[in-house]
Amino acid sequence: MHDLQGFYAALAVLASALGCGLLMGIERERRKGEGPRRALAGVRSFALASLMGAVAALSGVVALQVVGAGFVAALCAAGYWRDRSDDPGVTTEIALLLAYLIGLMCATDRLLAAALAVVVTGLLALRGPLHQFASQWLQPGEVRSALVLAALALLVFPLLPDRPLWQGVLNPQVVLRLVIVLLLIQSLAHVGRRLLQARHAVALSAMASGFVSSTATIASLGMQLRSGQGTARTQAGGAVLSCVATLLQVVVVAATVQPSWLGRLLLPALAGACVAGAWGGWLLRDAEGGATVPVAATTAVAPDTPMFKLRDAALIAALLTGIQVGVQLLVGWLGDAGMLIGALLAALADVHAATAAVLVHAAPGAPAAAGAEHALMAALCVHAASKCTVAWVSGGGAYARAVAPGVLAHTAAFVGVLALL
Repeated sequence: MHDLQGFYAALAVLASALGCGLLMGIERERRKGEGPRRALAGVRSFALASLMGAVAALSGVVALQVVGAGFVAALCAAGYWRDRSDDPGVTTEIALLLAYLIGLMCATDRLLAAALAVVVTGLLALRGPLHQFASQWLQPGEVRSALVLAALALLVFPLLPDRPLWQGVLNPQVVLRLVIVLLLIQSLAHVGRRLLQARHAVALSAMASGFVSSTATIASLGMQLRSGQGTARTQAGGAVLSCVATLLQVVVVAATVQPSWLGRLLLPALAGACVAGAWGGWLLRDAEGGATVPVAATTAVAPDTPMFKLRDAALIAALLTGIQVGVQLLVGWLGDAGMLIGALLAALADVHAATAAVLVHAAPGAPAAAGAEHALMAALCVHAASKCTVAWVSGGGAYARAVAPGVLAHTAAFVGVLALL
């Protein structure tokens, strides 16, 4: 019985290896070509290489596994040497060696081996789109930005101490994590503007701009209205839709500075975002002269523009951290009243600063959690009033009357759902 189970287990390993080799080999066979200039390996070679790896693994002889890897590597080197094409590459050779290694892996983790085979096949099949993306669509500034972001996330972040330096705040890793999150949001907004530039999509362009600053987007659309661009309802639709980004960023900031609040704030934020999205979409749909595109000029992306501004993200993170310190001092001086005062003052500048300032002091269920929730709700209300004021100053009465109901409605949805939970 034991021998029979071992036979079936070995058969499963061989079948998995064969399937992985065939999957990769079929893709290579389609690009192999014919005649003396054909590529090194096709469907049979990949299937046999993967099976050879599985057989070597099942034998349990390490020397045999090493010899097999050397044999496949030698075949790949010989195939590259005899390649007479004008542009010889090493993709097939690397993939063939990977097929052998995946066959080895089938003996220890068939699920991971299958996943790797799918990933490798996908990379092989996407040759054209990947080359076009890297050589034509991707700009040098975006490459530099990606390298900076990767260095911060993979090199600098793990080296920073993960402990508060003063009374539960000023944690270096939390501060850098906030910078990284802000850079990611800017990068997504940049990519959104590039993708939407050709489509002239008012709604999605406004939301992408809102990830940078919803208040600034509202002011920009209002000033465009004063200069004769668009109508009050069209501009107001984009302004209200930019508030969707505000609510999503509240969740992001909460998850960054105090992850335990994520479950508590997710449903209120989704409720507010749905209200803002529905209201803004209704304004745009029913706007007079709906063909007007109010945010196209503000979302155009110049060539070789970086995906983010590191200085701006660092300044925002410093602002949020400084406000956290200020609120902590007010809490020590005035208790819960100090937290409320600090949150209201922070909300006049930025609602995300208020969110970070109050949530960092208490986790849900803690004695101070109720005070933090009340301070957050008050801060959102103050921020909504601030946005309505900005709309009136920048775009006039008609613009403000179209913007204010949507801003107040999505704020009421967030506060109401949070109060009911």
